[in-house]
Amino acid sequence: MISLPGGARLLPWATAEGKPCYVIGDGTGYVSRVADNMECVQLGMAADLLDHAADMLGDGKATPVQLRYLAARLAEALRDAHRIAESRGARLSEFTPPSGGA
Repeated sequence: MISLPGGARLLPWATAEGKPCYVIGDGTGYVSRVADNMECVQLGMAADLLDHAADMLGDGKATPVQLRYLAARLAEALRDAHRIAESRGARLSEFTPPSGGA
């Protein structure tokens, strides 16, 4: 898991060069709300894509071109979901006290 400095939040998008974007704040600002909405859309699209993949793979009629396209979209959805998990995990660690070994 990544560690974000001083309340920074990893956003669900990257720069044109593929570098991560962050916002600093208490999570109630405009950019945080846009990020929340975008995460919701990304996760919904990933769920829809999984359903589509199940249908495509279930009938056994997908062409190699269709399967390559599906694999590329699934990779994008997985990348988005991973970024969301990293962002949410980093924010959770801010509120979760470290566990002691006693």
